[in-house]
Amino acid sequence: MKTSQFITLHNGVKMPQLGFGVWRVSPEDGVDAVRTAIEVGYRHIDTAAVYKNEEQVGEAIRQSGIAREELFITTKVWNADQGFDTTLKAYEDSLKKLGLDYVDLYLVHWPVKDKYLETYKALEKLYDEKLVPAIGVSNFHIHHLEDIAAHRNIKPMVDQVELHPMLQQNELRDYCFKNGIAIEAWSPLMQGGEALTNPIISELAEKHGKTPAQVVLRWHLQRDVIAIPKSITPSRIQENFDVFNFELSSDDMNSIASLNASKRVGPDPDNFDF
Repeated sequence: MKTSQFITLHNGVKMPQLGFGVWRVSPEDGVDAVRTAIEVGYRHIDTAAVYKNEEQVGEAIRQSGIAREELFITTKVWNADQGFDTTLKAYEDSLKKLGLDYVDLYLVHWPVKDKYLETYKALEKLYDEKLVPAIGVSNFHIHHLEDIAAHRNIKPMVDQVELHPMLQQNELRDYCFKNGIAIEAWSPLMQGGEALTNPIISELAEKHGKTPAQVVLRWHLQRDVIAIPKSITPSRIQENFDVFNFELSSDDMNSIASLNASKRVGPDPDNFDF
């Protein structure tokens, strides 16, 4: 039985397809939650400067006893730090907080107008100097990705976006696949629980003897999407990782495809003010 699987990024780096997200995980809960995730089997942890829990992620990594090269760590440069020089400093600051020599993937957190190209240029410098194995973006629409392609030298390896059964991002996903960019889902289970109480997903969960969350995560994996569910509850952390021992049929996948409503829970990347 598989206990994990990987997406190979366009530069050959292997990224665990199922990761553990720590958005809105408080500093008080951070160490225990991340350590539990690593004990369960997660090897991919996703944080960001603005989450204010990089120190706790680093401490959990140290407590886990797992070799650094077995882990895949992502963090992101926040909007207030965007720009060329400020991004380079932000990366150093994140490494200090994490207590790490490098992160595996560094992302531009949001496409801040008139800044994200300079920010991405700084990521290219970090990549060219072999200070980070992979770089990418978060919350970028197709037109943002095309702007990067027109003005920068290195194609993003990843675009991390809001993606769940009610917002399937099919056009963006197809664009990314066509252009060799891996797509990653934040809020893969949809904040607010609407996806997990949907009758179609509940029916599939009963059919497979799984929970609705496990069905949704399995759907992501079978669509070749990277997913980073978040929880601070040990049983839920374990449950969300237990998705490698069943498979959704093509009819099951089509049933979930029918739920797409282009419904965002988070901000639209073309209209945010932070």
